[in-house]
Amino acid sequence: MPGRRAVAWLTLPLLPVLLGLAPRASPLDNGLLRTPPMGWEPWGRFKCNTDCAKDPENCISEHLIRATADRLAADGWRKLGYEYVTLDDCWAAGKRDAHGRLQADPQRFPSGMKALAGYVHSKGLKFGIYSDLGNATCAGYPGTTLETVEMDANTFAEWEVDMLKLDGCFSDSSFKAIGYPKMSRALNQTGRPIALSCSWPAYEGGLPPKVNYTLLGQICNFWRNYADIEDTWDSLFHIIEWYGDHQDILQPASGPGRWNDPDMLIISDLGLSHEQSKVQAALWAVLAAPFFISCNLRNISEEAKDTLQNPLLIYINQDPRGIQGRLLARVCVGEPLPQSRAALCPGKRLLSLGAGAMVGL
Repeated sequence: MPGRRAVAWLTLPLLPVLLGLAPRASPLDNGLLRTPPMGWEPWGRFKCNTDCAKDPENCISEHLIRATADRLAADGWRKLGYEYVTLDDCWAAGKRDAHGRLQADPQRFPSGMKALAGYVHSKGLKFGIYSDLGNATCAGYPGTTLETVEMDANTFAEWEVDMLKLDGCFSDSSFKAIGYPKMSRALNQTGRPIALSCSWPAYEGGLPPKVNYTLLGQICNFWRNYADIEDTWDSLFHIIEWYGDHQDILQPASGPGRWNDPDMLIISDLGLSHEQSKVQAALWAVLAAPFFISCNLRNISEEAKDTLQNPLLIYINQDPRGIQGRLLARVCVGEPLPQSRAALCPGKRLLSLGAGAMVGL
């Protein structure tokens, strides 16, 4: 359709027939995340809310993590595979301890990280934590420098962490090229299985020649490729379109133990309609993307819960073959395009076909 663009993705039941196989990169040899990880993380909903005096129920704290672990265990999430409870930025104290080690904020995490990990594990779940390969985290908390990589890896292992998200604020390309492989080695040398999520490619534009996906597959279990998702349809649209535009590069890089990460699921947050939420859930399943919810599980709507606990979506997302879906066609029908893209389909709208076959953009 000349002059008109949108992205139509595969009907989900046809995936095994239509996807085909692509060349694969060598995987990270830690045996972890053979299917896309599933769980919960706070950033999309709770951001860097550290004001526990004014907002004790929603600040980044051990109370929030414990309450979320309770809901994952009690409300059917864990049984479906949502097993990780992960922290994002803003958990740390403003400076390292007297021995140079990272430490949790003592007011918001009075029990300490090892005790918090123990509580999460007691619920049959796994515990993830955040750091940043740079002089500071994106929110200004102590970062992981090249000199502290081994110390921080050992600290996380002592705390019985199961996953590390390693961001990349406040460091340049050369720093990242040394630091990410160094952290991967350091985690493996601790003797504790710790999955590694890397933000490295997102800071380098997500594409070759600056991004070497063969190398990434040997270092990281999954990685952010592109811009942070925001709680808007426009943001979601741009991420989906970017993945479609660059699928010939991205699809071969993904597979068991090494996953492209288009960012968290913002379903049941504040910015998407129910139909738009279904688009994200279905396409993340097709993309074999990590399924990390970022919402308040204590008051999630039944509609959103039904979407995220849909057994067909989870079955497709967790296919052990780990084949990322491909864009087949571009059409212009259905739900309104974001204003920034409306000129591509003048007088047309983008169709949402329902839970079994979603149209992306």
